[in-house]
Amino acid sequence: MTKMTLGAHPFLLGFDQLERLVERTAKSGNDGYPPYNIEQSSENRYRITLALAGFEEEDLSITVEDRQLVIRGRQRDDSEGRIFLHRGIATRQFQRSFVLADGVDVNGATMENGLLHVDLKRDVPDSVVQTIQITPAKTSHKKDRSE
Repeated sequence: MTKMTLGAHPFLLGFDQLERLVERTAKSGNDGYPPYNIEQSSENRYRITLALAGFEEEDLSITVEDRQLVIRGRQRDDSEGRIFLHRGIATRQFQRSFVLADGVDVNGATMENGLLHVDLKRDVPDSVVQTIQITPAKTSHKKDRSE
């Protein structure tokens, strides 16, 4: 039995990139840390909020790599000279990824009260109707019917 993939369907020309996008999203394997929310603030604006207690702006990096928003965090180890009787606050590094649709761009990021807000904006492309001219085929071996 042959497995038919989404990108191989004859009516979906050029959608093989969508299939790779779905596979990449499934493989991201985020473990739930840090927790986050995704909000839609208007028809074309979104906000991703990550709970990052203990992190400062210089501990974080936000990049867009191949239509994938990547947020990384690494805290400095400030436990030198301190004796912990109990250490329940995690000071671990993390990487959280979000796949962005075409036309969605990062509009900015702010840190407020331990929450990192990443604002996204979707640009709606103008509707374009394109007329394609049909040109007559050039045939090199036209037969002359007058003979």
